[in-house]
Amino acid sequence: MKIKSTLSLLLAGLLTAGTASAGGELNFYNWGNYTNPELLEKFTEETGITVNLDGYDSNETMLAKIKAGGHGYDLAVPSDYAVMMMKEEGLIVPAHVNKMPNFKYVHPDHIDVYFDKGREYGAPWQWGTTGISLNTKHYDGPKANSWALVFDPPEVLKGKINMVSEMGDVLNAGLFYLGLPTCNSNKADLKKLNTLLTESKKNWASIDYGVIEKLTSEDVYASHNWNGASMRARLQNPEIRYVMPKEGLMAWADNVVLLRDARNVEEAKTFLNFIMHPENAAMISNFARYGNAIVGSAEYMDPEMSKAPEIIGYEGAGTPQFVPPCPQDVVAMYTKIWNNLLK
Repeated sequence: MKIKSTLSLLLAGLLTAGTASAGGELNFYNWGNYTNPELLEKFTEETGITVNLDGYDSNETMLAKIKAGGHGYDLAVPSDYAVMMMKEEGLIVPAHVNKMPNFKYVHPDHIDVYFDKGREYGAPWQWGTTGISLNTKHYDGPKANSWALVFDPPEVLKGKINMVSEMGDVLNAGLFYLGLPTCNSNKADLKKLNTLLTESKKNWASIDYGVIEKLTSEDVYASHNWNGASMRARLQNPEIRYVMPKEGLMAWADNVVLLRDARNVEEAKTFLNFIMHPENAAMISNFARYGNAIVGSAEYMDPEMSKAPEIIGYEGAGTPQFVPPCPQDVVAMYTKIWNNLLK
């Protein structure tokens, strides 16, 4: 069955913690609108540790700030490929997540992941896919299961499309649509990609992280989007549907990692252990509406999560796939295309 196979593909792709402290603080750098405030309140109540939260809109923004130094953060939440990049560049250090008491709750499929074998570095946060949110009140025609919605849109969608502000997500969406390989260094292929993006941009209203608000206000009728954000939009407007394009789409897994220059190390480790408890993992998912990697969390999850098409997939959905970090020469070419697109 397609629904089960989609979920299986996502799952397959993928201590000593400080004890509760009487006081202290923690500086947490996470994607915007992705952290349940009630989770942080609960953590502070149980540990006495205050969490200072700051946000970003893409892995690229986060990486640039961490590389620059002087940021003051203890923990960040890179996606799978970005974890590998941060390991290779020495931006993170092993937190020995696999030795923490609550590691026993991590699903076996999420332990020997390609980006962090055995989970020395990162605790799982959430996982999902990047597809399209479509307001079916305005369009539900023959292109409604394809990346053509954003790259060759019907007339009604022109000028009413948003793309997320994440380089990898946007460029890989274009490669999926063109039927070309990801991590692609072929100059002819990249020329096609550059042309596709620059021509498609003429039909876009924006390239922006604030997707939920744009969809629910109907500033846009379609948006490149993450599945959980699409579910949050649907809960406000039932005519919004999550599209998993037939050409294929990205899968991803976000992880909480300990930064090399963290000052509040024991507090950070306490938080890493905390988020792997089933009740707390459910709080994370119930807020942002993504799947998590914690066994036993379903007991605490909102009932609609278990049947949401954004999470479990649907008949005819495209196949999600993880895209590991590309070689530096490819990243350089991608960055050139991305910067050209943002002009």
